[in-house]
Amino acid sequence: MKKKKILFLGETYRADAQTWMNGLREFGDFELVSWELKIPSYGGINRLFRLLEYGVAWISLRKLIRQEQPDMVIAERTTSYGFLAAHTGIRPLVIAQQGITDLWPSSSLLLPVKKRMQHYAFKKANLVHAWGPIMAESMAKVGVDSTKILVLPKGINTATFKPTTAFDQTQIKAIVTRALEPEYGHPIILKACHQLKQNGIDFNLTIVGDGLEKKRLQKMCRQLQLGDQVHFTGRVPNEDLPALLAKHNYYLSMPETEGVSASLFEAMASGCYPIVSDLPGNRSWISNQVNGQLVSLQESNALAIAIEWAIAHPEIREKAIVANREFVVRQADYQTNMTQIAAHYHALLDTKYKAENVRN
Repeated sequence: MKKKKILFLGETYRADAQTWMNGLREFGDFELVSWELKIPSYGGINRLFRLLEYGVAWISLRKLIRQEQPDMVIAERTTSYGFLAAHTGIRPLVIAQQGITDLWPSSSLLLPVKKRMQHYAFKKANLVHAWGPIMAESMAKVGVDSTKILVLPKGINTATFKPTTAFDQTQIKAIVTRALEPEYGHPIILKACHQLKQNGIDFNLTIVGDGLEKKRLQKMCRQLQLGDQVHFTGRVPNEDLPALLAKHNYYLSMPETEGVSASLFEAMASGCYPIVSDLPGNRSWISNQVNGQLVSLQESNALAIAIEWAIAHPEIREKAIVANREFVVRQADYQTNMTQIAAHYHALLDTKYKAENVRN
C-alpha cells in the first residue's frame, strides 16, 4: 500500500520539529515533505525581509503542493505556518501551538494581525496539538473547539536519555540546554553562579547551544570571574546530548515564557534535578521543593538560594530524581506518544477517504 504523504510546514532545523517528523516516519509509516521560510526571524532587518518572504510564500508553496500531492498538512505554530496551512485547502489540517499562546512577543506591533491569523487557523483545523495542559487551557480561553484538541507531548527517547551514577553526586555539576537567546534568561543563571562563588560554594556549569547572546554571556563570565566554573560547549548534536546530560546532576532554566519544554523532560529523564522559572508551563510538571524547584522570574538571588536549598536537602533531591525519571517514562515516552499521535493522523485520513467514497 502506498504511504500517506504529509506536508510539514515549519522550521525543520529545530530539534522539536525533527522529533515530530521522525516520529511520524518511524511510528506512523508516513512519507513527509517539508516547506519553510528561509530568512531568520531575529534582527530588525531580517524580520522585515521575512515578512516580504511570507508575502510571496504562495508561489513556492503551491508549486510544491502540485508536485507532491500531499494527503494532509501539519503546521508548526498556530500563527504564521498555521495560517498558511489553513489556506492550502489541504485537509486534514493539523496545527500545533508551540508556546502558551504562540502570540509572542506580547509587545509586537503585529499582535492584532497574529490573533486574527491564529483564530482562522484554529477554525479551519481538524486537530490542534496542545503539547501540555497549559496550552489546552490557553486554547479554551479563546474558544477553540475542545473536541479538536489533543493534549499529549511528543515525548523524548527515554531509552537514550537516562541517568548514570558514574560520578560523585555530591559535586554540583549543573547544565543549561536552552538556546542562547534573550528570552531564556542565561544572565540570571550566571549572576546566581557568581553569588554561589562568593558564598564559597564550588560548582561547575555547562552551557549548551548557540545564539545571539553567546558573546555577551562569555563577556559576562569574564566580568564575574567565572571562567574556571562555566564551560560553553556550542551547539551539540542531538545524538550526543544524552551522554552530556548524564554527566550532570542539576538542570537550570530561567526563560521568560514556557509552553512544554522537551529540554526539561530530557533533563528529568537523565537524572538532573530541575530548578526552573516559576511559570504555568513548568508548574504542570514541577512541584516546588518536591520534584524540583520553581524560581521567581528575573531573580538571580532567588535562584542562588534555591540551589543552596537543594544542596542542603540531598534526600529530597534523590527522591525527586527517581520520581522524575518514572514520570517521564510513564507520561512522555517518545515511542508511546508518537505512536498515539500517528494513530490520530491515520484516523483523520480514514475519515477523509470514507467521506470521499460516499460522495463518489
